[in-house]
Amino acid sequence: MKKYSLFLLLFASVCVKAQQPLPLRQAINTALKNSLDIQLVNNRISTDSIYNNYGYAGGLPLVTGALNDNEQITSVNQKLNTGVSIQRNNAAANALTANVTGSILLFNGGRVVATKKRLAILQQQSMKVLNSQVQNIIADVSNAYYDVVRQQGYMKTIDRSIEAAKQRLEIVKASQQVGLANNADLFQSQIDLNSLVQQQQAQELVIAQSKTELLRLLTLKTDSSIVILDSIVVNNKIDFSTILNRLDQNPDIAAAQDEVSISQQIVKETAAQRYPSIRATTGYNFSRNNAGAGQILLNQSYGPVIGVSIGIPIYNGSSYKRQEQAASIAVNSAGLQRSVLIRDYTAQAVKTYQAYTSAIKQLETEQNNYQLSAQLLDLVLQRFQLRQATIVEVKNAQQSFEESGYRLINLGYAAKFSETELMRIASMLQ
Repeated sequence: MKKYSLFLLLFASVCVKAQQPLPLRQAINTALKNSLDIQLVNNRISTDSIYNNYGYAGGLPLVTGALNDNEQITSVNQKLNTGVSIQRNNAAANALTANVTGSILLFNGGRVVATKKRLAILQQQSMKVLNSQVQNIIADVSNAYYDVVRQQGYMKTIDRSIEAAKQRLEIVKASQQVGLANNADLFQSQIDLNSLVQQQQAQELVIAQSKTELLRLLTLKTDSSIVILDSIVVNNKIDFSTILNRLDQNPDIAAAQDEVSISQQIVKETAAQRYPSIRATTGYNFSRNNAGAGQILLNQSYGPVIGVSIGIPIYNGSSYKRQEQAASIAVNSAGLQRSVLIRDYTAQAVKTYQAYTSAIKQLETEQNNYQLSAQLLDLVLQRFQLRQATIVEVKNAQQSFEESGYRLINLGYAAKFSETELMRIASMLQ
């Protein structure tokens, strides 16, 4: 039996060692490593990097080869002006042609250059989309992480209130034994304690669900067990002017600016269709015709070829012109979308900073209130034990302590949430 107990103790110690606390930085690194959204954006970056090539833009030479070999059986009936007559049934004939052709674009109104620039900007835009995704993941993980801390903070307040309720119940029981308390006080104290225990059980569920949400963001098994021992520490020195000055570095706004540049390149590509297209070609041709009957039994030719082709668009129903006009409107629309983003992010930054400063101010006051309410609860319990305070006064002091504890942890979380959001807007999350 002793060996079995020793085994349980060793097993428990191993489990405690294995269950290490999860710090925020490790949670963020895990989320970034496992994120499926980041993997999707990485696939987009890989695709855009493949397309970002002069060959895909049409600026590199094109080389093609062709080979045709036709075997046929024909019947020949020919009368020549020399009086010779040729007549043959089921005569075999063979026609073999082969060629290698290379061509290179010399001029097409700058369309290749515009296309290559557009592909390069698309690749840059994908990198900014990745940065935006990273910022969003860091913010989401941070908020979910500190939400667990907040819920655990609620639990600490409930635990402290349960201790006070138990202490009050013990005082009432001791007073009842000496005839100084009635059943009403005993029943009320027991009911209040039971309510707090139920509240504690409900809060355990909230904590478990908050951890499940955090595990989902980390792309880990949602039934895993994690331990978080952190506290909410707020940076109260954020400068609002710094946030506004860094709005241009917000990846969403930067990506919107890239969209304007992409639309501008599309305008150039479309306009280039109205210019002549000049292409140089060269190659080598081989042809061999072999007939079993007829006037020409063998005809073979081969040799290099070189030339220049020019395509001049003369009229296509003003299609190119209309495409260019539509592309110009798209440039304007992309610029308007960027302006909308700047407007919205600016307003969001202002509102978030207002919430941040308000929470900071209230947090300082609430910390004092929390300390006072804890001291008041201890004092009232002491007075209640000395029969100098009523059970109603103890209950009111206990309620004040709980409300102050909830407000304190809520204000801390609200300030931290606003801090994270401001850093995300300014693309300053690391």
